[in-house]
Amino acid sequence: MAHPFPSGAWLEALESLLNSDKRYAEVARNWEADIVFVVEHDEAPGAPLAVFYLDLWHGRCRKAEYLDPAAGLLPDAKFTLRAPRRHFLKVVTGELDAMQAMMTRRLRVEGNMAYMLRNVPSVLDFVRCCRLVGVEG
Repeated sequence: MAHPFPSGAWLEALESLLNSDKRYAEVARNWEADIVFVVEHDEAPGAPLAVFYLDLWHGRCRKAEYLDPAAGLLPDAKFTLRAPRRHFLKVVTGELDAMQAMMTRRLRVEGNMAYMLRNVPSVLDFVRCCRLVGVEG
């Protein structure tokens, strides 16, 4: 079932899928990083529309939290990904390859890019799970 993006319902569905997907568990078995996703307004880049926090550890999602973007404080995570909503939507709908989005800075990555590149299969399988959740409308 698809959910609006970004929303708490979408994030909850993603958490459930990550924790039940055997393929993700196997592919991401060595991943040890938490990630903050800052979804920015399309009309006002840099202005947060939504903030997600995901604690991903050895093929499991230990925590998924939809944070108040107005709070202004982001959790201290290994990675922060920032992009306008339209770019995140293109990635989660399959219109844009996640690695290409990162390399062309449509998704801006803060954190150890070398770690991310050493774990491309984990990243791509995470994106596969995002696509399985689906986007409403």
